[in-house]
Parts: sequence; structure tokens; C-alpha cells
Amino acid sequence: MAARAKAGMAGAKGQGAMLAFQKGRYRVRLAAGDDDLRAAQRLRWLAFIGNRVLPVAEDGEAASALDTDDHDDRCRHVLVEDSRTGALVACFRILQLANGTEIGESYSAQHYDLSRLRAFPGPMAEIGRFCIHPEHHDPDILRAAWAALTRHVDETGVELLFGCSSFMGTDTHGYEDSFAMLRERHIAPRRWLPRVKAPDVFPFARLLRRRKPDARRAMAAMPPLLRTYLLMGGWVSNHAVVDHQLDTLHVFTGLEIRAIPPARARLLRAVAG
Repeated sequence: MAARAKAGMAGAKGQGAMLAFQKGRYRVRLAAGDDDLRAAQRLRWLAFIGNRVLPVAEDGEAASALDTDDHDDRCRHVLVEDSRTGALVACFRILQLANGTEIGESYSAQHYDLSRLRAFPGPMAEIGRFCIHPEHHDPDILRAAWAALTRHVDETGVELLFGCSSFMGTDTHGYEDSFAMLRERHIAPRRWLPRVKAPDVFPFARLLRRRKPDARRAMAAMPPLLRTYLLMGGWVSNHAVVDHQLDTLHVFTGLEIRAIPPARARLLRAVAG
């Protein structure tokens, strides 16, 4: 790993005590070195790519595959482990930004024109590569991850969480109700709305403007992390990016901390406590 990555993780140790805790059967902590980072990168590959190719157990090359990019070196990596087995069941990374003037350093800025967010005045955090092991379906895993996010927000004073929320696959079929609901209820305020930058997008706000979403089907197909963002008042871009590298459709997602309904905020802090 690059020297700056090691320095970054070392610096996070002093700041990340709140991100080391036990929640039920799950242990949450920051990655502490190369082995931890590679474990997260293996899980990311499995969740985003390997789960749709050759069985990992039968393919030695696939078993050692990693999902990596240049942003890993500048992020804090959060691991959620099953304390009974030591298995890594979920992970995500956090890129801390002082304010909107640094938005161009984010992973999301590769796919979206985020120039409007340059005016955002407060601290921001990009939440990236969030994934849960495809063989683990306990909802407490997501709760543990949100407990970590809540603690990070309280620790650092973050005013905006953002990132790319991914729908699996690049075929929009089966997601029409989800995207129609996003168009109807959850498009970003105009002052923050991302513009198109990626070469291949699904402009759902325009194409589905006449579709009335079926709420049950919409929520059933919505990614769990995005569903939680929306319940707290989050908003999305008006188009989805077709990401052929990760075989996903993703929407830019933002959550302004001050806009979280008080009852939801109390619930999050109860989960994080």
C-alpha cells in the first residue's frame, strides 16, 4: 500500500475511537493495515462483481480478485465483522471533505457534474463502496453500519453525507417503479442537483415522468442503503449512471444532516448508543 495510505490509517486511529464498538453480535472497527484493506477489497469484489461470475470457491483467480481504485488511499475503511466467527460481513469507506470546494476530489465527481455542490458550506463525507456479503442477510448488519455512520457524523460535525447508491445490474427492467418513485418524491433540490457527466446514463426523471409508481414494488427493488437514506430525507440525482465496470446502475445520493426528521435522528442515536 502507498505510504500516504498507511499514514492516513494511522492518523485515523486517534480520531476513530468512536468507530470501534460492539453492536449485538457484530463488531465495527476501522481497517488497521494492509490485510484489513485487502479483506474489504475482496468483499467489495465479491459483492459487486464476483457474485455474478464463476463460483468463487471453484476459481482460484476469482478468489484472490480485489476491487481497488485510487480513492482507497485517502479513505477511512469501516469493517463490520461477525464477532462469533470473525467473518467480514460488510464494509464501506469514508472520504472526509472540509466543504464543497473539495467536491472534485470525490469518487462521485468522476460520474456526476457536482459543480453546484461546490457552494455547500459545511463539512461533508462521501460514503463509498458500501456492501454486505451476499450470503449474509441479517438486518442488524445494516443497523451496525448506520450506527458507525451516526457516530462519525457526531464525531466530525459532518453536515452532508453523499455517495453513489447502486442498483445491481445495468438493465433498468424491474427497477421502473423504484426510479419512478425517486422521480416523484426524492429529486435533489435544484441548488444541489447534479448535472450529467457520464457518457452512459438513464435519465429516469424525463423518461418516467408519466409513470405512477407502485409503492410496494418500488421499495422492494430499492437498495437497502438508499431506502434508509430516503427515509431520513435524502435526495438523489435526476438520472442514473450506467456503470459497466461494476455492473451497476447508480444514483448520486445526498443527505443533509439538518434535514433529518427529529424522530429519525433520535432513532439513529439510539441505534448508535
